[in-house]
Amino acid sequence: MGRRALRKTNANLDLSQNLRRLEELPRPWSAEALFGREAPVELEIGSGKGLFLRTAAAAHPEVDYLGIEIAPRYAQFAAAGLARRGLVNAVVVIGDAARLFEELLPEASLAAVHLYFPDPWWKRRHKKRRVIRESFIAHLERTLRPGGTLHFWTDVEEYFRTGLALVASETRLQGPLEVPEKPAQGDLDYRTHFERRTRLHGQPVYRAEFRKLP
Repeated sequence: MGRRALRKTNANLDLSQNLRRLEELPRPWSAEALFGREAPVELEIGSGKGLFLRTAAAAHPEVDYLGIEIAPRYAQFAAAGLARRGLVNAVVVIGDAARLFEELLPEASLAAVHLYFPDPWWKRRHKKRRVIRESFIAHLERTLRPGGTLHFWTDVEEYFRTGLALVASETRLQGPLEVPEKPAQGDLDYRTHFERRTRLHGQPVYRAEFRKLP
């Protein structure tokens, strides 16, 4: 399923605490410099409209959340949702996730990585662009702290099976751990807009969690 059109955001909304470009992040990396405090940091790859960031940041004010989104309009939309709610413990970054991991994030800097419904890149020649690929999952493992978790959800069974096999063969992460589907009583019970659309259409969602051993 493709992305739908976005509603317009208030041009006067102050996004200074919730939106950054990749080039504006602290170098060398410092989560304390970005968020103004020391706290566990969880990262979402491909934040889209920002539903996960909004609900997670509101539910866990003791955690700082970093979202990376390559599409500027979606990043701005997600940041606006955070700003309207005064959620200063979440920042959306406009940029390429591969560059963020390769250039900035040090070893054992993340408490969790969240990867929900990534682009499956259907064509064979494009599959090298997938997030769950040999060259990238090494960075996922490296940046997780001991006990940290990788959450991988998709609606594409082939991508799911291929991803599980790659994580098993190329990392020492424990898993896949089963993630049961929880009944949704309202919109905020879905982690992302993609999950809501997929489940409302009666399509399956494949979920797995991995944990970095101490």
